Amino acid sequence: MRIKIFLSIVLLMLGVPYMLNAQESHEIFTIYLVRHAEKEVLAENPKDPPLTPCGAQRAESLASFFGEIDLDVIYSTDYLRTKNTAQPTAKEKGKMLKYYDPKQLDDFAKLLIKNKQDVLVIGHSNTTPVLAGLLVGQELGSFDEHIYNRIYQVVLHKKKGRLHILQTAFVCKD
Repeated sequence: MRIKIFLSIVLLMLGVPYMLNAQESHEIFTIYLVRHAEKEVLAENPKDPPLTPCGAQRAESLASFFGEIDLDVIYSTDYLRTKNTAQPTAKEKGKMLKYYDPKQLDDFAKLLIKNKQDVLVIGHSNTTPVLAGLLVGQELGSFDEHIYNRIYQVVLHKKKGRLHILQTAFVCKD
């Protein structure tokens, strides 16, 4: 509840008209975009590596972060690292993962806007910012593969989006 109140205050300060019941009426909806957590570099299958122990901890930390945030759907690409990043949040929320094709970001962005749902999307360093940009009408490129602490929050109202980039304070406990 504290997170929802905090986000409401932040959105009001930034000039976004936000009503407490807007989430229920779908006048305003929020899309969170996160890159998968740390992956094994020397994995047996380098095209579909699992998470490192630190990555698994980060995935659990994300589940805690999203604990008080209402989510209608959780999307992931069909890769081990993205599914394993999304799974703790999906389990916490009692949701099944839905998969999207990272090669079809234009179509996926249109679907997200059309559905008007509060969602979490787990992607990759070369798709997460691009998708965020498509949602708000900006061209954003990929980011460095060593960055794992960003959460892109896109708040949409009447097909217009506002992008906020949050940084997590997660620290891996070895």
